[in-house]
Amino acid sequence: MTTFALATLGCKVNTYESQGYESALIERGYTEVSFKEKADIYIINTCAVTNTASSKSRQKIHAAIALNPDALIVVVGCYVQTAFDALNTMEHVDILVGSEGKSQLADMIEDALKDHRPRKVIQEARAPRAFEAIPVHRFEHQTRAFLKIQDGCNQFCSYCIIPYARGQERSLAEDEVLQSAQELVNNGHLEIVLSGIHTGRYGNGLNTNLTHLLKRMCEEVTGLKRIRISSIEMNEISDELLELMKSEEKIARHLHIPIQSANNEVLRNMNRPYNVEWFKERVQKIRETVGDISISTDVIVGFPQESEEQFVDTCNNLKDMQLSFMHIFPYSKRDHTKAAEMSGHIENKMKKERASRLAKISKELYTAYKQKFIGKHVSVLFEKEKDGYLFGHTSEYLEIYCKADKAFLHTIQEVCVVSYDEELDRLIAVGKEEI
Repeated sequence: MTTFALATLGCKVNTYESQGYESALIERGYTEVSFKEKADIYIINTCAVTNTASSKSRQKIHAAIALNPDALIVVVGCYVQTAFDALNTMEHVDILVGSEGKSQLADMIEDALKDHRPRKVIQEARAPRAFEAIPVHRFEHQTRAFLKIQDGCNQFCSYCIIPYARGQERSLAEDEVLQSAQELVNNGHLEIVLSGIHTGRYGNGLNTNLTHLLKRMCEEVTGLKRIRISSIEMNEISDELLELMKSEEKIARHLHIPIQSANNEVLRNMNRPYNVEWFKERVQKIRETVGDISISTDVIVGFPQESEEQFVDTCNNLKDMQLSFMHIFPYSKRDHTKAAEMSGHIENKMKKERASRLAKISKELYTAYKQKFIGKHVSVLFEKEKDGYLFGHTSEYLEIYCKADKAFLHTIQEVCVVSYDEELDRLIAVGKEEI
C-alpha cells in the first residue's frame, strides 16, 4: 500500500486543484493519510500571495522531509513558479511543478516512483497557453463543491505577484464547465462555487462571459440548487449580471468584491482600476437591484506611503458603504512587484495596529448585517452537525444554526431566523414546523 499526504495553502483555486490531485491518486490505488503521519509521498500545494504564505510553504516542505526523508517530495503551485531556483537546489525535493503541468502530476508521481528520477516542470509564467483542466468528480468531505473555471491574471496591481505566478488569463470551455457541474451534482453536491483567479473575467478569448455561463448553468444543469461566485472585481459586475441575479434564485445573494483600499491616492498607487466614488455608486446599484444582498470585501492595510489620514479615510468610506464583512490583510512586500520598490514602507507594528482597528469595524458591520435577518425566512444548505445544532449557510453566506431533524443534512431547507446569540456570534433559526 503506497500512501500519500497532501497539504494545501492559499486560495480556493488551490483547494480545487488539490482535490484533483487527491482524486487522481486515489483512483490509481494510493491511500491518503494525514500530513502529520509518515507517508510515501508528500504533496505541498503552495501559495506565494504574501511572504507569510511563502514561509508556510517552505515550512510544509521541511515538515514533510522531517517526517520521512526517503519519501517522494512533490511541490506544486505559485511558490514553485516564483521561487524555482531556490527550490531546485533544495535537497530531497523530487518533483517541482509551477503554473504548467498540474494535470499530469499523478503521472509524474508514478514515473518518479518507478525510475527514481526527479521531475521539474517550469516555464515562463506569462507565456500564452490553454486552460489546463484538472478533473474533480466529488468533494468527499464537503457539501458544496468548487469548480475552477478560470486561471491567470492580466491586471498587474502594484502589490501582487499572482500575474507572474499564474500567467495570462484563460478559461475553461463552457460545455466542459457544464459537464463538470452536472457530474458534481450527480455525485451529491447541491451548491457549486465557481472559482478562478479572476472569475468575473471568465470567457475572455472564448467569445462568451460569466453571465452567459451562469444562464446556461441555471437552465441546463439538472438538480443544481445554488451557484456561488467565489470572488469578483467590481469592474467585472455588469448590469446584465445583476439583472440575472435578481431574476434567478439559484445564484447566491453574495458577492465578494475586493476593494483593497478606500482612499483614491492609495488606489492609484496600487494600480487599481477604479476610484472610491465609482465603487460606492456600484455598491448602491447592486443593492438597488438585488435586495438584502451580502457584499463583502478584501482590504490591504499599511500599503507603502499610506498615511494615517488616508487610512482613516478608508475606514470612513468602508463604514459609509455598510459592507457585510471584510477580509483584512497587512501589506506584504513581494519581490518583482512595483510596490516593493516604492519608498515609505510601513513598520509591521503599525500595519497590525491598523488591521486591528479595521477588524473592529468589520465585526460591527457584520453584526448589524446579520441582525437584519431576524424574523426573516431564509434557505439554508445544511452542511454538518455542530454543538447540537444543524449548521449551514444561506444564499447570503450567513451562518445559521438550527435545531432540526438530522435528515435535513446535505439538503436545502427554508427556516425562520428567530434570534442572534451575541455571545456566540450566531444566528439561530427554527424549521417550518416550529414557525
